[in-house]
Amino acid sequence: GARCGRSNMAAGGAADAQARFGHSVKGLLTEKVTSCGTDVIALTKQVLKGSRSAELLGQAARNMVMQEDAILHSEDSLRKMAIITTHLQYQ
Repeated sequence: GARCGRSNMAAGGAADAQARFGHSVKGLLTEKVTSCGTDVIALTKQVLKGSRSAELLGQAARNMVMQEDAILHSEDSLRKMAIITTHLQYQ
């Protein structure tokens, strides 16, 4: 009879330990999932920031091209004015 009581207690103790282990595993998993979620959010923010940077760089490049066109046009106008000035001086 005593043996039976002991094995029940041992079984109860084992079940208790298993339950505690299950809780700690669940806790660790929850922690890991939360940590992963945080990392994913941080990564998403970084990617969005990167795409915004690329967008701004593209805009800057387009602006530079427009400026270059304006400068070339001004240079052309100055050349034409220099020619006109030279013609006027001859007259």
